[in-house]
Amino acid sequence: MASTPGATQNDILIGKAVTTPDSGQVFLHTKLGNRHGLVAGATGTGKTVTLMTLAEGFSRQGVPVFLADVKGDVAGLAMPGTLSDKLQARLGEIGIADFAPAGNPTVFWDLFGKLGHPVRTTVSEMGPTLLARILELNDTQSGVLDIVFKLADDRGLLLLDLEDLRALLGLVADERKDISTSYGLVSTQSVGAIQRALLRLEQEGGAHFFGEPALELNDLMRTTSDGRGVINILAADSLILKPRLYSSFLLWLLSELFEQLPEVGDLDRPKLVFVFDEAHLLFDDAPPALQQRVEQVVRIIRSKGVGVYFCSQFPDDIPDNILGQLGNRVQHALRAFTPRDQKAVKTAAETFVPNPALKVAEVISQLGTGEALVSTLQDKGVPMPVERTLVAPPRCRMGAITEAERAQLRAGSPIGPKYDQSVDRESAAEMLAKRAETAAVQADAPAAKTREQDDQEEGGIGQSIKDAVFGTKRRQGMVETMAKQTARTVGNQIGRQILRGLLGGIFGGKR
Repeated sequence: MASTPGATQNDILIGKAVTTPDSGQVFLHTKLGNRHGLVAGATGTGKTVTLMTLAEGFSRQGVPVFLADVKGDVAGLAMPGTLSDKLQARLGEIGIADFAPAGNPTVFWDLFGKLGHPVRTTVSEMGPTLLARILELNDTQSGVLDIVFKLADDRGLLLLDLEDLRALLGLVADERKDISTSYGLVSTQSVGAIQRALLRLEQEGGAHFFGEPALELNDLMRTTSDGRGVINILAADSLILKPRLYSSFLLWLLSELFEQLPEVGDLDRPKLVFVFDEAHLLFDDAPPALQQRVEQVVRIIRSKGVGVYFCSQFPDDIPDNILGQLGNRVQHALRAFTPRDQKAVKTAAETFVPNPALKVAEVISQLGTGEALVSTLQDKGVPMPVERTLVAPPRCRMGAITEAERAQLRAGSPIGPKYDQSVDRESAAEMLAKRAETAAVQADAPAAKTREQDDQEEGGIGQSIKDAVFGTKRRQGMVETMAKQTARTVGNQIGRQILRGLLGGIFGGKR
């Protein structure tokens, strides 16, 4: 009998249940793929292979996938696998008869632009909250960063890259008193701390992440001409060494999906599946406001057709209010060597729907590599009882690819020309530089000349005497002055005579 009721060929095979001798295959219903999921387990228990199986399964159902390649072996999704004796034995155990090695349509991405197309966003799109997390700022410094963003909006300054942000911080430092009066207190210490944090981020290579062309979400949601979903693989082997940058980038991407995608309700298949590997990094030292934001996004993004799958060692790496929203569960082995491990085993056992034929707390420690406890959502969103499962192998290569293979795949990517070349248009740094240059030119310009300076420059003493007699364009000379005075005198005499004549005629006087 089938362990997953109602499974069809349009669903994703996870593996073969071995809880009882008559157990059947276990599937994940594609229609319920947007109800999120969790893949957990200790190092070396097969989590990566399970992620590859899920990604390949979604791709074959026409669902695009985005996942991070932390160790470099997820890139094997792009190349066909090989049939070994061990693999054929596993296929026989699971009951897969139509297995044929095959690669998957993939696009490689890299924040640093080395192992894939560059992933960029602008400083404005990142926003002050996530940027403050990347820079590891305290509350006071985060408040100053909020002021910097508000000032940029009010003055029409584009914040595209770190140069723009650095230039605006310089402006804030120069106009600190006026800005403190209008926007709130800004201290030189806080500005200096932000500038030092920017320097550290730049030295770590984070500057590559900010700029244009910015990533368009539609390029992560592509399908091929034959209906396969494209698997987007983020090279994260170097990025994972910078946990704040790694987690903040993935959270930003998730937030962008949340804000830009329309509400679609429950579809026959998700529009995108987003896999968050090393998920504990997202919640380590995260402030309550950030955790609340993640919870909000995970809860609502389901109705926008996006499924989010967290991957971590322990289930309790995920906060309870988020863990409760993850309907599809795959739990690999946990070794209960320490009190921390024992607590994790208990937590994992309690998150599954009980199966009378299975003692979950005992079995978790006994699972071998490639085995897992699986529970997926069934019709009407009801989780099935947990099953001990042999996980099905993917058809792709279970291992890394060569540099030559990666280069060939990247060269054939249809979106390479769009992102591989950066664009630097005029933004805050250039605008402020132009304003400073204009102000400097005006400061160096000669002062307006006085009348005496004009007169002296036009011809010396002789010219001054000539100007005094005959006048200049700006003032009248002695000749002109005497002529005007004479005219006024004559005019006044004639005027008085006419006036007297008029008055005498009126009153009868004699002239």
